[in-house]
Parts: sequence; C-alpha cells; structure tokens
Amino acid sequence: MITQLSARYVLGYDGTRHVLHKDGHVVMRDDEVIYVGTAYAGPVDERRDFGQSLIAPGLIDLDALADIDHMIFDSWPTEETAPGLQWSEDYFTHRRRDVFTAAQRQIVRKFALAQLALHGVTTYMPIASEIHSSWAEPFEELQGMAQSSIELGLRGFLGPAYRSGINVTDDDGGRVVLFDEDEGRKGLADAVRFLDYAEELGHPLLTGVLLPCRIETLSDDLMRRTAELATERDVLVRLHCLQQPNEDGLLLKLTGRTVLEQLADSGLLETRLLIPHGIVIDGTDPSSSAEGGPLEVLARYGVSVIHCPLTSFHYSGMLKSFDAFAAAGVNMCLGTDSFPPDLIKGIDVGTHLARIAEGRRDAGSVSAFFDAATLGGAKALGRDDLGRLCPGAQADIMVASLGDFRDGVVEDPLRTLILNGSARNVTDTYVAGRPVVVDGSLPGIDLDEIRAEGQRLFGQMVEAYGERDYRRREASELFPPVYVAAQVTETANV
Repeated sequence: MITQLSARYVLGYDGTRHVLHKDGHVVMRDDEVIYVGTAYAGPVDERRDFGQSLIAPGLIDLDALADIDHMIFDSWPTEETAPGLQWSEDYFTHRRRDVFTAAQRQIVRKFALAQLALHGVTTYMPIASEIHSSWAEPFEELQGMAQSSIELGLRGFLGPAYRSGINVTDDDGGRVVLFDEDEGRKGLADAVRFLDYAEELGHPLLTGVLLPCRIETLSDDLMRRTAELATERDVLVRLHCLQQPNEDGLLLKLTGRTVLEQLADSGLLETRLLIPHGIVIDGTDPSSSAEGGPLEVLARYGVSVIHCPLTSFHYSGMLKSFDAFAAAGVNMCLGTDSFPPDLIKGIDVGTHLARIAEGRRDAGSVSAFFDAATLGGAKALGRDDLGRLCPGAQADIMVASLGDFRDGVVEDPLRTLILNGSARNVTDTYVAGRPVVVDGSLPGIDLDEIRAEGQRLFGQMVEAYGERDYRRREASELFPPVYVAAQVTETANV
C-alpha cells in the first residue's frame, strides 16, 4: 500500500538535519517512508492533501504522562499543605492500598494514551505516579497497558516502575525515605518478566525497558542489580535523578555517595542511561563542563538527558541551561512528565527558559528544541529510523494545521506553530504508516466516555489524599478552590 501525504509545508531530513519543503509530499509504503520532497511521480494507492498544514516527524516523549493529571493540583501547594501530599508513616506501615482497582487502572492508562496520541506523540516512554498504588507497578498492569498501546497504534518503550523505598512525611512534617526491600525485589522480578514478555511478543511497536523510580527510592543493591540486568540484556534504563537539591543529602545518608558517585559505583553510568530533568546541574558554571564536572561525566558516558521544560516551569524550576548541556555534548531529548502532554507548548516554554538561563535572546533555538523532540529522542532510543522523514525511516508522522484564523499569519511554519499554536493544532498522526489520529479524533474510541470515566477516577484519586496525609486533612483543605463557591440563594424575579 503506497500512500502520499501532501501539505503546504513538509519537514524532511537530508541525512544531517531537518529541511523544509514547500508544497511537499511524503510517500510511504506500508510502514516505511520511501520519498520526501516536491516531485514524486511514482505509483500511489491513496492520497491525502492536508492543505495549509505542516507535515513533520512524530514527536518522541521520553517522560510521557501515563496517568490522569495531577500537576493541576499538586504544583501549587503551600508550605502548610505540601507535606500532606506524600504518604504518612502510619499509611506506609499500616494502611497502604491501591486507590484504583486493576480495571480502573487500565481506564486511567487508556485516558493517558489517548491524550498522548491527540497531542502528536507517536513514540513514548511512560511515567506515572505510584503514590496511588499500594507500592509500584505490577507486571499485569504494564501488560494491559502494552496491549492498549498496541491497539491504539502508539510506539511504546515500556516496563513496570519499581522501587525499594518511598518518600514519606514523618509525624513532624519532615521528609524521610522508608524502605521495603521485599517490594523492591518483587518489582525487579516483574521488570524482568516484562522484558521477557515484550521479547516473546515480538511486536514492532513494543520494546521492553527498565524504569526504576527516583534514585533516592532505590537501595544500593537494587541499583546494582538494575545495572547488571541492563548490561546483560542490553536494554535502556531511565532513572529520575538530578532533579532535586536534597537528593545528594538523602543519598549521602543512605549510601555515603552523591548522585553521580552512586550512578558510577552502581554501574548505571555504563548502561544505556536516560535521566529526566537534570535541573540541579548548573550548566552555565564553567566547572560543570570541565574534566570531571557533571556535564563532562554525562557526555563521556553517553547519557541522554530528558528535558521537561513545562513541568520544570510549573514546579518553579528550570534547566541551566539547554544550550549549555548540548554544548557539553550531552544528548538532549524531551518529555512532558505531566499534563498537558504537549511537547509543542513545552518547546515554547523551554526556549524562553533557555533565554532567561543564558541571559541572551538568541539562546534556546526552536530548531534545537525540535531536534530534541525528534532526533535527540531517537538517538536516546538507539533508533536511527525514528524522529525523521526520509527514505528508509519509519512512517511516524505528525500533521499540524496552520489554517485556523487564530494561528495568525505564517512566518516560518514551525516557529509559528511553536509560538502561536500548541499540540492541539495536530489533526492527524501516523505510526508505522497506520493512521492513529484522523481529523482530530481517534477512530473507534469514544472520547466522551473515556473523559467521563477519567473525571470520576480523578475525583476518587483526589479524595484518597486525605487518608494519606500525616494530619488526615480532607481533600478540600489540601486543595482549596481558586475562589470559594457562591452561596445558593432563592431565585428572584427581576
């Protein structure tokens, strides 16, 4: 089956970089791109003309929200309420439970996957909050998610999150990490089981990876065993670290090492390692790129950093800076990590934060950030057939409309999309040549039903915070509304 896609703008790849074609075409045979340019004259079985649109490579989200939105209420806590958003010691010891049933959790996953698809993401690596589970993510949950992902048509790099500890608020409102080594061992066993499952399934849209949780929630033994497994199986590892100033302090207490020392001593630096965030490193400090500095170390070991600009911004953080990391030779890719899973909006925010961090207006170019969302992500995954549109690449494609009056005039199609639009401009996507998003919808999926279920489960999730709070406050106290509700009065005739 040969399909030709046409649009006013097409972002192709010349073997070195993305290049723009006006009034261009992308031609794909089954799951592979066979032509990108303006003069195709070969056979075609099906044509689609998207008019005033940009055809570009599908977005690669390597810290993709696979959960119902939580940032909408936990990104603005006060000093009084913030400690209540973690588990209490009593909850850890006596009352921890799954807030959702297994069936409800699969609804949450489908809600999240639909959001990713509609926002132009074609390849993703998931992240979800474990605070609502009795511990972390069992094998069966990721098996169900994998099936949903394949049915929807997304390209997923999946594995169950696992940990041996959890951040807990003690009775005095302080932060501690409490451990359950048995849970860590069970989690790693489930991770191995999923690697076997993905390998046996042999589906081209599913790749098994190792996704341990935050570094301070992993015991020294669990980190070492993760590194050994990753080396033995030659699989990717993503580990959240270098994201909070107190990580070094916690690790020094637990292991006597800093984050980078622990990564080195555990063997994880020797693996195919991806690190989300990296915001505790000040790349604008010359010492960070000097020999033995953090950026030099990350670059030397080929670590990929997943920059999540929108999330950092919402949580009052920023990367210092994207340009400095890239200049030091660190492979940069992008993630969303929260709602909305909008990498277009994330690129917009990221470019502005880069300018602030560097103190110059030419920092944080749109091209550098878009490269991170495509080519950088593909490099992190070890897939030179993703993140680009050229003969031989996988037909993973995003189409974004620039025809709405509210988009304004088009200066440069990509810059106009980034500055004036968002991922809601996406009308169509293809993954391995198969249409996933069609005219802004997901064929065969009732979005109204999923949204209603998601809203109900979101309410269930919010209410459960009260039982975990170390002071057992109601959700209404932990998450007060912007304005109080109006008092109901009798109807008056005017």
